[in-house]
Amino acid sequence: MTMLKLLLGLPLIFAATCLANAAAADRPNILLIYADDLGYNELGCYGGKHVPTPNIDSLATGGVRLTQGYVSAPLCSPSRAGLMTGRYQTRFGHDNNTMVDGGLPLSEVTLGDRMKALGYATATVGKWHLGNASDRIPTSRGFNEYYGVWGNPGSYFKPRGFVDSRISTESRQIDDPKFYTTDAFAARAAEWIDQHKAAPWFLYLPFNAIHSPAEATEKYLNRFADVDHAGNRRLFAMTSAMDDAVGTVLGKIRELGLESNTLIFFISDNGAPGHPDGNGVLRGKKHTTWEGGIRVPFIVQWKGKLPTGAVYDLPAVQLDVMPTCVAAAGGTIDPKWKLDGVDLLPFLTGANKGRTHEDLFWRIDGMWAVRHGDLKLVNGDGGDDAPELFDLATDLSEQHNLAAEQPAKVKELRKLWDDWNAQQAEPRQAKEKVKPKEKRKKKRTK
Repeated sequence: MTMLKLLLGLPLIFAATCLANAAAADRPNILLIYADDLGYNELGCYGGKHVPTPNIDSLATGGVRLTQGYVSAPLCSPSRAGLMTGRYQTRFGHDNNTMVDGGLPLSEVTLGDRMKALGYATATVGKWHLGNASDRIPTSRGFNEYYGVWGNPGSYFKPRGFVDSRISTESRQIDDPKFYTTDAFAARAAEWIDQHKAAPWFLYLPFNAIHSPAEATEKYLNRFADVDHAGNRRLFAMTSAMDDAVGTVLGKIRELGLESNTLIFFISDNGAPGHPDGNGVLRGKKHTTWEGGIRVPFIVQWKGKLPTGAVYDLPAVQLDVMPTCVAAAGGTIDPKWKLDGVDLLPFLTGANKGRTHEDLFWRIDGMWAVRHGDLKLVNGDGGDDAPELFDLATDLSEQHNLAAEQPAKVKELRKLWDDWNAQQAEPRQAKEKVKPKEKRKKKRTK
């Protein structure tokens, strides 16, 4: 190449570089926060009265709060399996927590894989719960770094299964007397964001809070010294600690001037297991297919792209996170991926006035449900009882069973669920025995 040709080509090279940098700048950073066992009624922005949650509430103020946000499973690991794949976890038999082959099948492509392929720096900080073998942990599933715990850690202070991939991908013991998982995850997340501020990044931040055991530091317990019930005091302290942790991470994003170009999700993995007023008016709890098990806090913020202080009243599900992230990052969703989620952005902006999902389905341990429009057919306790039919538009608490009045609808929705179920894999056998559900004797109005 002659010097003249080189000089003539320099402007083109410079222009291409600028365009590439501009395209990268247009792609948002993505923060995906996943809470554990946080019920529908436990945040201030959802009507919670027990614990101030100003930091999480700020996402609702700055973004969109969904009133009909769902998860595809009312239990920790299968909920995460759906989140990470954008597919019903029942498609690959991941119906329960601990599976015989150790976690998420290697045949499944994760959200980390998708974002890494799009050129994002990726990390998981927190509770993984999708396998602890070397080929199942986050660093083998599309994440550059992993700082967190394999599954339920047993303790917030000395967690089992703790990994810091900067040191080793093997688990290690925590000896720091000041260690507390919620605080540690927040500190590492903020540090990681600071280290990757120059490039588009995707951070998955799944807290183990507020899952049992009920443990909190004195700092947070002292905030609720007037609460007489010791268990409630610890629970409220844990919730407050998680809100502070979210504040730490959001504070770093704001300090770096990244908030306007960061897409943020805050979602719970399932409903509350029995916290005081945790699920509010919703019937049921964690590990049931009643609304209390599957309808969760669900907030999305992307300042400048999504409306602020908005409320979205149509159904969405955590399966939608995968396609939303890929679309926001400029990727193309291939039909061959067979995703069950949709890109939420056109719906949340109002560009698409339709429903994100006309039908949603659930299956776990003999319990099942299908939602078609506003009608829901549900076997919420398992067993042989006839399924119940509810109109969620007028009966959010699932108190008025319409099955006897609308047998044709029962038949229609049952066929929808049967047809869907026929497309799912057989549940992979869990290592841990699932306790049978106690029958609820309370009669519902017909």
